[in-house]
Amino acid sequence: MSNEKSVTLGEVARAIGGELAGDEGAAVMDVTHDSRQVRAGHLFVAVSGLEKDGNLFIIQALESGAVGVISEQERPADFGGAWIRVTDARRALALAAAEVHQHPSHDLQLVGITGTNGKTTTAYLIAALAEAAGEAGAMLTTVESQIGTERQKAERTTPEASDTQRFLRRAVEAGCKVAVMECSSQALHLHRCDGLRVNIAVFTNLTRDHLDYHRTMENYFAAKLCLFDGRLGTEPHVSIINLDDAYGVKLASELKAKGQRVVSYALENDADVTVREIEITLEGMRFELVTPVGNRTALSPLVGRPHIYNILSAVACGLELGLELEAIARGIEICAGAPGRFERVPHAGDFAVVVDYAHTDDALLNVLRTAREVARGRIITVFGCGGDRDRTKRAPMGEAAASLSDLVILTSDNPRTEDPLKILSDAEAGLLSVGKPYHKIADRREAIHHAIRQARTGDVVIIAGKGHEDYQIIGREVFHFDDREVAREALQGRGQ
Repeated sequence: MSNEKSVTLGEVARAIGGELAGDEGAAVMDVTHDSRQVRAGHLFVAVSGLEKDGNLFIIQALESGAVGVISEQERPADFGGAWIRVTDARRALALAAAEVHQHPSHDLQLVGITGTNGKTTTAYLIAALAEAAGEAGAMLTTVESQIGTERQKAERTTPEASDTQRFLRRAVEAGCKVAVMECSSQALHLHRCDGLRVNIAVFTNLTRDHLDYHRTMENYFAAKLCLFDGRLGTEPHVSIINLDDAYGVKLASELKAKGQRVVSYALENDADVTVREIEITLEGMRFELVTPVGNRTALSPLVGRPHIYNILSAVACGLELGLELEAIARGIEICAGAPGRFERVPHAGDFAVVVDYAHTDDALLNVLRTAREVARGRIITVFGCGGDRDRTKRAPMGEAAASLSDLVILTSDNPRTEDPLKILSDAEAGLLSVGKPYHKIADRREAIHHAIRQARTGDVVIIAGKGHEDYQIIGREVFHFDDREVAREALQGRGQ
């Protein structure tokens, strides 16, 4: 989508602090880093990516009608087009996109959510609260993007900055007043969220993940801080923080010391928003919300204490958005959560089958604790670890699976270019340290069928790791694979 009201090259150059050589008055209709998306009047940003250097595609972009180029490199002596030189092309992409799309985040109450676990469900909950209150909303998540009733499957947790700004402009034009988005640590580190005015920033938790990218937990935490400390361009109006998380306590303390406004939520520690009298079954939960504006009994179809945290963060956010407690309770009751998050696979049998996105040791422990709380029989867990990703979490995931399961089926996730058996071996070390019964079945379909064949009355079968994903990556090929579909196939094989 192109912006109808264009800005000029000169305006973009000033917004990003770049040196312009070329026609200051040339109209810019859109901005992109992908030469394949360039159309007449677009500005091309030559980003040096992890695999490809955008500077190699400048000629292709110009042939497609690019009005100019943004690059960290010097303008070539023989280059005849407009050129804006910058020190950081990724940040320039974000700031240029904000300028070209006329800063749509300024026209929205934008909620940004970061943390290791719970981002997607929290986003769905906040969107549901806004809907229950009659507010038009938009949502960007790992699973999908949504403007009103229009939905589109997501390609990554947090889109590139140009895609986000374009999306938010569409949301504004569609009449949305509230937008909620996940902000991953990598996206924050790669400046994809720069130039956004985040009104409400949410911190869910921080546990081991993405250390193949960030290397240390300190770096991982520092990337998350971008959402709260003003590095995006402005500080949030309020930060909503989980005080049952050690990093959350640290973050809240740092922000308060700087005079920033913090609203806290917790189950174990004193906080502004909490719950009491929790009842959890496989069908859902009942609890009493305790908030600064009063208490209210609430029902939710979601299952498990991790979802209580997601609900609390959404409640705190809803209050900051000015929603009434009654509307918040209605939103909680209608929100079935995000696909693939403790999602039950319906069937007529006397045991439960649950698909969950858990792909870290902490997330897996949370899912298994929930299953243990509601199971009348055994817990049978199917899990694997991704290839070409953080190897340090494989053994801890094996240990987590074994610690709370009665039987573990170790299998493949997305092996990518790694040897699946080597990945299984890394995870097996954690299983062996606990000593619970387990089977190794590299073929994920066969593993799921095997687990469901083992299930008896009262058991809970957990299929972890992929959740909403409908594909499996083996080598460099992507194959259709949906844990929910395969589970239904296995259940039909049992006659259920």
